[in-house]
Amino acid sequence: MLDMYGKTAAADRFEGESAESLTEWQTEKRALLERLIGLDKLAAYSEGQKTDLSETNEELLEDGIRRTHCLFRVDDHTIMPLYLLTPDCESKGTFLALAGHQGGGKYSVAGVKDIGIVADRIGFFNYDYGYKLCKLGYTVICPDPRGFGERRDSVLQGDEDDKFILGSCRNVSNMAISLGLSVIGLLTYDCIRLIDHLEQSGRFDISKLGCLGFSGGGMQTLYLAALDERIRQAYISGYMYGFRDSLLILNNNCSCNYVPGLWEHFDMGDIACMIAPRPLFIQSCSEDHLNGPGGMTNVYEQMDIIKKAYELYGKEENLVHDIRQGGHHFHDEPIAEITTRFDTILSM
Repeated sequence: MLDMYGKTAAADRFEGESAESLTEWQTEKRALLERLIGLDKLAAYSEGQKTDLSETNEELLEDGIRRTHCLFRVDDHTIMPLYLLTPDCESKGTFLALAGHQGGGKYSVAGVKDIGIVADRIGFFNYDYGYKLCKLGYTVICPDPRGFGERRDSVLQGDEDDKFILGSCRNVSNMAISLGLSVIGLLTYDCIRLIDHLEQSGRFDISKLGCLGFSGGGMQTLYLAALDERIRQAYISGYMYGFRDSLLILNNNCSCNYVPGLWEHFDMGDIACMIAPRPLFIQSCSEDHLNGPGGMTNVYEQMDIIKKAYELYGKEENLVHDIRQGGHHFHDEPIAEITTRFDTILSM
């Protein structure tokens, strides 16, 4: 497998030397990536089907934040539960806060600390970044990805800690790949349909729409921002490294990471190049086991790919690489400063 990877991987990487050629490459390769993950099939499937957002329950938290449980109708057969977090001040804009693994989906991201195992995961990973974004003054939407939270497949339904906190990505993947789809394609599709609704409803300011995710949430942010230019600023934590070391050698990672044929065309940094020159924040931890046996070298190689894209556009200031010590973990310390910086860039 390693030998095949070395001979065939990333054949569609960007190799041009101008901003014009990069823009042309982005347009062409977005279409390719959409086909690889099955997004084109999903878009055709939902054509003409309506979206809808209904509120089911609202809580007023002690700090004035309103946390509203909603049901978003993605298409005629798909419901995505989510939390809508509204600040107690005039909103600075809107963010999607996307959940990763081992946090119970939207519950940890939205800061639902009255569930014991969720509070534990928030403490362990610093997982309540959606809630913290709202405290900074943003309207924040925290969805359940497929296979997590209220969207767990039957094998993981139940309130026991070991079921509540996990995700059924393998079950979703088994079905998806056999239909020419993929887990990441389904997750991206759900979010694109959500953005469609936000745009059409007129209730939300998405002029500087942001997306933030840690780990599996970082994976979702990477693909969504690469494929939907309405994401104006992207924040990826714990998910930027080369496929060879992190997903081929570490081949026991979650099924949601794997897409048939993907590695033949792109490495992870190539996908991130599709985000350029929009503001992009990438956070890495020096001892993150997901960096693979090459450690931070595996991260720096992908960052070099991304940096070249921003340099060609003359927008080096729009790319931030934040490096923290320790293992797989989200660090919120720079977020207030970086959101202010990126908002200023987008207002110019």
